[in-house]
Amino acid sequence: MAAPRMAGHEDSQTKAAPYKLRRQRSEILRAQYIDVGELRICTGTWNVGTKCPPIDLDIQEWLDIDEPADIYVLGFQEIISLGAGYMIGTEDTRPVAVWEQIIHETLNKKCPDKSMFECLSDFPSPARFNPSDCVLAIENELLSEYNNDSDGELHLLDNPKSPTSARCLQSLDLACDVNIDDRVKRKRLQYVRLISRQMVGLFLSVWVQRSLQKHIQNLRVSIVGVDNKGSISVSMSIHETHFCFVCCHLTAGEKNGDELKRNADAEKILRRTVFSPTDRVGVPQRILDHERVIWLGDLNYRLNLSYETTHELISKQDWDRLFEKDQLKRELGKGCTFDGWVEGAIRFAPTYKYEFNSEKYVSDASKSGRRTPAWCDRILSYGKGTWLLSYKRAELTCSDHRPVTAVFISEVEVFVHRKFQRALKFRNAEVEAYHYWGRKHF
Repeated sequence: MAAPRMAGHEDSQTKAAPYKLRRQRSEILRAQYIDVGELRICTGTWNVGTKCPPIDLDIQEWLDIDEPADIYVLGFQEIISLGAGYMIGTEDTRPVAVWEQIIHETLNKKCPDKSMFECLSDFPSPARFNPSDCVLAIENELLSEYNNDSDGELHLLDNPKSPTSARCLQSLDLACDVNIDDRVKRKRLQYVRLISRQMVGLFLSVWVQRSLQKHIQNLRVSIVGVDNKGSISVSMSIHETHFCFVCCHLTAGEKNGDELKRNADAEKILRRTVFSPTDRVGVPQRILDHERVIWLGDLNYRLNLSYETTHELISKQDWDRLFEKDQLKRELGKGCTFDGWVEGAIRFAPTYKYEFNSEKYVSDASKSGRRTPAWCDRILSYGKGTWLLSYKRAELTCSDHRPVTAVFISEVEVFVHRKFQRALKFRNAEVEAYHYWGRKHF
């Protein structure tokens, strides 16, 4: 004779069943409805030395547009003078508008097929540009594509197959009298600005492929001021993966012990950066809680070498010996301030300090006095699932720094609804079987 069932035992057993199954099977179930894709992320940092750029500045090399990315994360330092007495929220925003225009035009500029259109290497004035030459050739194509836009599943690393259309429609921006459907106007831009934020001399701008934008959620910004420098951090969820991008400017100085101030700055940024909570469970609020993190900026770390020895090694392009004396490399090796962070091998000349509009480092003859060259401008990554493809500098001379670019491939988890429905059916069947056999054999 079976022992009598205790009151409430069956209810507690029933309630525990789904929890046990989730705990025991969660990873197996997750694998059934999550696909892993890849994103190409181009990150760049540039201290522009308070110089407002010419509107025709060519930044194609810096943005590495020969290999288009899915996301561009561009951080600037000193877009305005740090001694101008600005407070957060009262900054001069005029340089930001210029930089955004340059970025927009660079990312969305494509040269048309010469067999179909005249190549517009320079943007014509509205008076000289006749949009009818190209509108008819591309309007039908774009309208037909519009109704067949992404169906909710991201096609990662998917670049446009018709550069002609994007380049030609770029020129339409200059023609105020063009009567073209709004749907075409939206379609012509391959990249859109996701977010831009300025904090005194710091500026961070994030651009994404238009088809990716709708898969980005939980977009938040956290700003940390450290004296007249600090950081701007952006948090976002791309599909099911949490990303964080940090743009910073740390304390300057090449005296012994100045690197400790930079360490302290970085620790303050890590400690003080807090993103606002969201309605979703599990959305990170701290930098290191994210699955993929990229930190870029003028970190200002110097070389523990004399001026003369540094120039001697630069003349020999002996980057390995030079890099051995790099302060940030040593900090990464210690595993203290930047414990767990990774940087690629440096195979380029120090990025600071140059004479403006020159290929020469500052010397004793310079007005500002000599500086020992250093790799002040750096890009680091944190977390698994991110691989560095390239790490290099660009030869733009309008600042006393050279811009730096790091391109990454990053894994991203993609929720697949139809797979989830199938997994859910199996899960429900498993729970029902658990309940059935539990009652049968009690």
